[in-house]
Amino acid sequence: MKCNNLEKFLSTVRQGKVALGGCVSLADPAVTEIVAASGFDFVFIDGEHGEIDRFTAMQHLMAVKGTDCASFYRVPSCNHTEIKKVIDFCPAGIIVPMVMNAEEAELAVAAMRYPPRGNRGCGFRRGLDYGAGNFEEYWKASEHDPMTILQLEHIDAVRDLDRILQVPGLDSILIGPYDLSASMGKAGQWDDPEVKAAYDESCRKILAAGKLLGVSLECEYAAWKARGVHYMAVRGDCGAMIEGFRKSIENFRNA
Repeated sequence: MKCNNLEKFLSTVRQGKVALGGCVSLADPAVTEIVAASGFDFVFIDGEHGEIDRFTAMQHLMAVKGTDCASFYRVPSCNHTEIKKVIDFCPAGIIVPMVMNAEEAELAVAAMRYPPRGNRGCGFRRGLDYGAGNFEEYWKASEHDPMTILQLEHIDAVRDLDRILQVPGLDSILIGPYDLSASMGKAGQWDDPEVKAAYDESCRKILAAGKLLGVSLECEYAAWKARGVHYMAVRGDCGAMIEGFRKSIENFRNA
C-alpha cells in the first residue's frame, strides 16, 4: 500500500542488500520523521517499551508517508486486540514481541489477515484512504500487507522454532539478542558459546525456511551480517542522541 513503503523495503532486500533501520521509542512523531529523513530503509516504532499510545502510533506511521522509509510498528504483546489497535493505521509491518511457541505464532498471524485466512476486523482507514481508495486493490494487497514479523526472544521459542516456522502466513522472524541471551542467564554475553550457538542455529533455520531474517542490535554488525540477516535495526533514538551529544562535548574539548 502506498502509505507504508513496504514494496520499497522488499525491493531493497530482493536486491541482496541488508536493509537498515532506526528504532524510535520517544513519543514525538518528529523523531520518526527525522529517522525517515536520515536515509534508513525502515523505521522500527516501539509500542512495547516506550510511552507511545494508540493515537501517537498513528502520527508516527503518518510521518513516513512521502519518504522512502518503511514503517514497522511493534505492538506491546502477542494479542489480537493490541494488533487491532494499530493495523488499520497502515504500517508496513507489525512486529509481535516475545512469541514463545507455534500456538502464539498462529494467533499473531490470524490477527493480521481478513477472513477466511484470519480474524482481522474490517476497519477501513489509512490503507483505503479512509474510504476514498479502490476497495478491490486494497483487499488484494491486504493478503500480504502488513508484513507479519514475529520476534524470537526466548530460548523456549528457539526450542520450538521448527514448529513456529511451519505456521502459514509467517513472513519474517526478528531476533531479539538481548532478551534471548537473558533468557539463557547470559544477558549480553555475545561471545558465550551457548549464546552464539542459539543465534547461529536460529538464523540457519529461518533462512532455510525462506523467511526474512531480521535483528535489532546496536553492535555486533559484522557477526550478524555473516549470519545472513536481511534487515537490521542498527540504532535507537536515545542512543543516537547520547552518542551525538557526547561527541559534541568531546569535539569541543579537543578543539
